[in-house]
Amino acid sequence: MSRVGKKPIPIPDKTKVEIKGRTISVSGPKGELSREMPADITAVVEDNTILVHRPSEQKRHRALHGLTRALVNNMVVGVTEGFKRELEIIGVGYRAEMKGKTLVMYLGYSHPIVLTPPESVTIEVLPKENKVIVTGIDKQMVGQVAAKIRSFRKPEPYKGKGVRYVGEYVRTKAGKTAASGA
Repeated sequence: MSRVGKKPIPIPDKTKVEIKGRTISVSGPKGELSREMPADITAVVEDNTILVHRPSEQKRHRALHGLTRALVNNMVVGVTEGFKRELEIIGVGYRAEMKGKTLVMYLGYSHPIVLTPPESVTIEVLPKENKVIVTGIDKQMVGQVAAKIRSFRKPEPYKGKGVRYVGEYVRTKAGKTAASGA
C-alpha cells in the first residue's frame, strides 16, 4: 500500500471540496482550483477528510495513487494558505523592478528581460534586498514561474552571480590563478 496515497487529506474550515465524476474542485479563501483525476483513481469525502482509492495493486495504479493524493493535497493547501517561492539576485548592477504587472530584470545583458506572469501568479519585488517573491495558489505554476525567472541568469560557479532561490547553495570553483599554483 502506498504510504502517501493512503494518508487522509484533512479539509480545513472555510474550504469546500466537490467531486463530480473524475473532476475534483476545491475552493477556499484564496481561490478555486479544479483538476481531472486519472481514470482508475477515485476520491471520496468522509468526515472532513478526502480519501484517495485505487482499484488494484498494479504498478501503474500504485504510482497514480500517491501522485493523485499529493496533487489533491496541494490543491487544498493552495486554496487555504497559498504557495511562495523567493529568489535573490546577486551581482553588481543586477536588479529587478515591477512595471505594472510585468517584471523587468536587468541581469548584465545588453537588453532588459521582461516577464508577464500568468493570471494565477503574482510577483513582488523587494528592491532593497534584491529579492523576487512569486506567490499563487497553484504550486505547479508558482514553481514554473520561479524556475523561468531563475533560468534567465543561473548562478555561475566562479563568483556565484545570478538568480538563485533563497537558501540555495552554489558550489564555487577555484579560478585560473588557483589552478596554476601561482
